[in-house]
Amino acid sequence: MTGTDTDGGAVRTLRIVAAVVERADGRHLLVRKRGTESFMQVGGKIEPGEEPLAALVREFEEEVGLRLDPADIESIGRFGAPAANEPGHVVDAYAYRVRLRPGAEIAVRAELEELVWIDPAAPVASYPIAPLSLDLLAAAGH
Repeated sequence: MTGTDTDGGAVRTLRIVAAVVERADGRHLLVRKRGTESFMQVGGKIEPGEEPLAALVREFEEEVGLRLDPADIESIGRFGAPAANEPGHVVDAYAYRVRLRPGAEIAVRAELEELVWIDPAAPVASYPIAPLSLDLLAAAGH
């Protein structure tokens, strides 16, 4: 899918998945990929022929090392926003709420540089938070 931006250039759409991750104390997970400046949800691009939920499970395990149980995943909808780290792109995001079970451990892996646990009602991080991430926090009820 393509369109044009306000300067007349082509805009490309990236199909992605995003996990709104909540732990038992109500804090939410945001991650920052190596070489980027925005925090966002765990997730990534959907591979050709891949279903969104399968992409979420794959990306989650790759990025934070935890295999998700489908019982802990709930769809919260589909969202669009400017891509935080790819100028001239927008994202078409399939978003899911993931409630971590007590004792679940995650770690920075793959292309991730950093993770933070934020208060979703007053999200503050050491770098900017991606536009889609702010929309997803609001959609998750915060």
